[in-house]
Amino acid sequence: MPYLNVTEVESAVTSLATAYPDITQLVTLPEASHEGRTAHALLISEPTAAPKPCVMMIGGVHAREWGSCEILIHLAADLLESHRDGTGLGYGGTAFTATQVSSLLHRLDLVLYPLVNPDGRNYSQTVKPMWRKNRNPANAGGSPNPDCVGVDINRNYDFLFDFVTAFDPKANPQVSNDPCDPQVYAGPSAFSEPETRNVRWLLEQLPLTQWFVDVHSYSQDVLYNWGDDENQSIDPDMNFRNSEYDGKRGLPGDLTYSEYIPKGDQDAAVLLAEAFCQGVNGVRGLTYKPMSGFHLYPTSGTSDDYVYSRSFADPDQGKVLGFTVEWGAEFHPRWAEMEQIIRDVDAGLVQFCLAAA
Repeated sequence: MPYLNVTEVESAVTSLATAYPDITQLVTLPEASHEGRTAHALLISEPTAAPKPCVMMIGGVHAREWGSCEILIHLAADLLESHRDGTGLGYGGTAFTATQVSSLLHRLDLVLYPLVNPDGRNYSQTVKPMWRKNRNPANAGGSPNPDCVGVDINRNYDFLFDFVTAFDPKANPQVSNDPCDPQVYAGPSAFSEPETRNVRWLLEQLPLTQWFVDVHSYSQDVLYNWGDDENQSIDPDMNFRNSEYDGKRGLPGDLTYSEYIPKGDQDAAVLLAEAFCQGVNGVRGLTYKPMSGFHLYPTSGTSDDYVYSRSFADPDQGKVLGFTVEWGAEFHPRWAEMEQIIRDVDAGLVQFCLAAA
């Protein structure tokens, strides 16, 4: 089968909710996209007496990364079918027993939001395959340059959004305040976009979320917090909220600034990232690399850092460890290879969830 178009993605999510009404709930996101599309997420929750912690997974954020939607849809379908039939799951050399799948769904809720950026995906699949942003025309200012349309959704979250102030001028974080930047324009303000507001809303509706995974491509990595600088667990005052460190963030190997993360959180994040990589490796021997987001490149306004930062900025918020999966080695692999990648990543995500549970 080829990659799903926007209508087919939404139909797949709706169909799963219809087919498994006793264990799923279709969640309608509150804000339509700029082109009027409504998105849906799928909550998988086996009824239990006590509330359960939740793993949230999102995909389809960057328009050109087509396979992320299919990864999450296939994951949902595999888990639901396995739960219904009382069977295990096999992904190449990685296998999970029926007991493991049952235990996972008994201990965790899962919410999967496969297509955050429907307008961008539609444009990428029908007009410009390498399109990355959403399709917000508001900041183009009448420019005839087509690159001036759109915002990079994964730079639009409220984490060090004012990167000019936050980062050392030499850091060169992968973000821009130029609306005509074709890749990483952050938008006029944090949460200016309906797509990021939908993700925030979903987090607010599921306050027991403890783990968050944003599925992207490519580079065969799994990233954990933080993305703005190297991690340290010694000085809690050296953190993203402390303006004394403005203009000093983002340089590798320097002694001026590193982002504070409690050692227990870092240890947990590394364990979960390694579990994901173990699951992937068992399928057909691929090696994915676990590392902090900063070691890919410095960023601000990303989903994984935003979800983790919330509990630091507001102690009433529950702690959510943030991760980004970077699958594959190209944006549009041939479908036969994408099918293999789906198995790789879904095995990793199941292993991740078992480690979390």
